[in-house]
Amino acid sequence: MPVRVLVIGSGAREHALLLAMAQDPSVTALGCAPGNAGTEALSERLGLASPADAEAVTALATGWRADLVVIGPEVPLVAGVADAVRAAGVACFGPSAAAARIEGSKAFAKDVMAAAGVRTAHAETVDNPAHLDAALDRFTPPYVVKDDGLAAGKGVVVSTDLDAARAHAMTLLDGGHPVLLESFLDGPEVSLFCLVDSASQTVRPLLPAQDFKRVGDDDAGPNTGGMGAYAPLPWAGPDGGSSLVDEIVADVVEPVVAELAARGTPFGGLLYAGLALTADGPAVVEFNCRFGDPETQVVLALLRSPLARLLHACATGLLVGEPPLDWAPGAAVTVVVAADGYPGTPRLGDVITGAEAEGVLHAGTRRRDDGALLSAGGRVLSVVGTGPDLAAARDDAYRRLEGVHLTGSHHRSDIALRATQGLVTHPTP
Repeated sequence: MPVRVLVIGSGAREHALLLAMAQDPSVTALGCAPGNAGTEALSERLGLASPADAEAVTALATGWRADLVVIGPEVPLVAGVADAVRAAGVACFGPSAAAARIEGSKAFAKDVMAAAGVRTAHAETVDNPAHLDAALDRFTPPYVVKDDGLAAGKGVVVSTDLDAARAHAMTLLDGGHPVLLESFLDGPEVSLFCLVDSASQTVRPLLPAQDFKRVGDDDAGPNTGGMGAYAPLPWAGPDGGSSLVDEIVADVVEPVVAELAARGTPFGGLLYAGLALTADGPAVVEFNCRFGDPETQVVLALLRSPLARLLHACATGLLVGEPPLDWAPGAAVTVVVAADGYPGTPRLGDVITGAEAEGVLHAGTRRRDDGALLSAGGRVLSVVGTGPDLAAARDDAYRRLEGVHLTGSHHRSDIALRATQGLVTHPTP
């Protein structure tokens, strides 16, 4: 079936989605709103002031005659944009606002997991500063303090320092945000994306990946939205991690999908399980309701199955009839180039060179009137390398990175390094 696909978003995740769908023979037109300076090379760039404006997105989708809308970021999903698009008669890949609470409220996610019997960290929600110290006393270091709502991956502090944990919690509470305190899950982290068809509750897992959340090498510094990723996981078992994926789907994803359906809020779209592989087995760190960034860049770099067809089937209740997913052999690595100041206040407006090369995905970029490429966000680019194994993919990514220049930018030099040495990366408190 020929499809016109409209992608909502403006990051490297959306650039990766467009790149994959551009290779799908069923796609007759690609649009992106609001897009960036890189996505406009693959798609028609459409004006959109706010991706979370349901009325504006719906008007754009119908006016552009989209057959499928793919919503990239979490904020529009939590705001109910997918509901509005579907109500206008357009197929949409993305969960309802009710189901997107699995990411929009960590307390809601904990309640769903408890009902589904899914292993996760012990947690308490604090919404009153007067109750904070007593709650912290019930935990032991490392302390895990999270913003209960959406925080673009930067609302979490993990620290052995009680004062630092308390200060972060008070900052959140003073801003009117409830705080989630959690016990620390010790073990390597895994990101697993699953396509979910709400009509049949069909679950199709993608390749497992691992991302790097801290800003600096050796997991130094504060959390970010993600500084790099790799896939698949060579340390996940002799079968390349397929048995681990089967275990996660059976013990985590399918029970949560069933519980959401039982509550009358069936999940359809991309369910992203972030897990820690503890001594007791996989335990959920968090759920997201959309493709993750930067893991999407490496997972889709290895996908051979036609992506638009898969997402359209998922959005229209036909995923159960799709053949098994086809993957390219080898591995992929992505390294994020961030602007000076990120993850704090980034410096904007600097000239970027070398970013038109193959394997360079745009995130925070824009064009100046004279055509020069400028930085326009915290995470500016995502440089992707592939190869027959992880070491070769890593070498490819860093080789491509050498051709990119942005004054004051920074990136991690150790993405996937330990994994190429046969070591497993653990989260660092």
